[in-house]
Formats: sequence, structure tokens, C-alpha cells
Amino acid sequence: MENKASNKQESMLEDIIHLKRLKEGDSRSFDFLFNKYYKDLVLFSCVFLKEQNSSEDIVQDIFFRLWENRENLSIESSLKAYLLTAVKNSCFEELRHREVVRTHQNYVMGSSDLIDYNTEHYLLYSDLNDHLQEAIKKLPEDMRTIFEMNRFKNLKYREIAEELNVSVRTVESKISKSLEFLRKHLSGFYDLILLFII
Repeated sequence: MENKASNKQESMLEDIIHLKRLKEGDSRSFDFLFNKYYKDLVLFSCVFLKEQNSSEDIVQDIFFRLWENRENLSIESSLKAYLLTAVKNSCFEELRHREVVRTHQNYVMGSSDLIDYNTEHYLLYSDLNDHLQEAIKKLPEDMRTIFEMNRFKNLKYREIAEELNVSVRTVESKISKSLEFLRKHLSGFYDLILLFII
């Protein structure tokens, strides 16, 4: 028991030292902490998401933010507790996001009025497309690029992430924000347009 407690204390002291160096911009300390916690955090994330790839994206994103915000880090508890809490919160946010997307898709596809592909809808397509293209032009460039790669080039989130050298989480966030932007700018056309771009 004493040996276990001693090891835990040594680990915490080790984290404190590397955190201090991390704040000063020491990339070796960042690498040390990444290698120390990465696998355990991915496994912890998998408990919530049940997916290896999504869990890896979340943990990588958390470490990215850790490095980006290193100068302003304020960790009152242990680093381990801080990282576990960050992973848990990100997983809950991801699950909430998935539920919103799933609910909205079910609503759109379940509406008999919207999936009634009659002549009127075919005649409306060019008009809908004009409205959609105008709205897409108003998207910020990074959001527009990711949105078009996914919706019009049929690239998967991971393919886009690899091509643009960003995380899958970033791609998901940009597409979600793009859809929200389009919803606001297309008002009554939005639900019908979703049938062409989802």
C-alpha cells in the first residue's frame, strides 16, 4: 500500500514538473505527458463513445488545446483528473451533437410533405440550388471548403481531415456550423434543401 501511494505521489510530482516546463514551451515535456496519458485517455473515451477513431480524435484535440493554451493553464486538481474531466466533457458534447443530428435527420426524412417527390419539387430544384449556392458563398472560406468537400465531393470526415491536416473533430464542427449558418440564411427553404445535400 505504501509503495502504491509512493508511486502515485511520484507520478503527480512528475506531472507538476513537466507541466511547469510545458508552460514554458518545452515540447519534450508535452511529448512525455502525451505518451504517458494518451492510451489510457483513449480507452476512457471509448467507454462513452464505443468508437476507437472518434475517441482518438477527441483525445488528440484535448492535447492540442493543452499545448495551444499552455501559457494560461490553470489546473487546480491533478493533471490526470484534469485530462479525464476534459475527455468526459468532450464525449458528452459529442454525444449531444450526434443526438441533435440524428433527431433532425429523422424529422426531415420522416416528413411526408418533404419526401413527396412530385413535379412541383422537381421544378423547384433550380431555384433551391440558386438559393443554396448564394448562401454557401457567404460561408467563411474554411467552413465553405470543408462543407463542399463533404457535400459535393462526397469525401468522408476522415478523408477531409487528412487532406487538410486537421482533426476529424474540427471537420465535424465546421460542417455543423455550416449547417447552422445555412439554416439561418435559407429560412423556409432549409428543410427542403437538406434533401439535396445530406
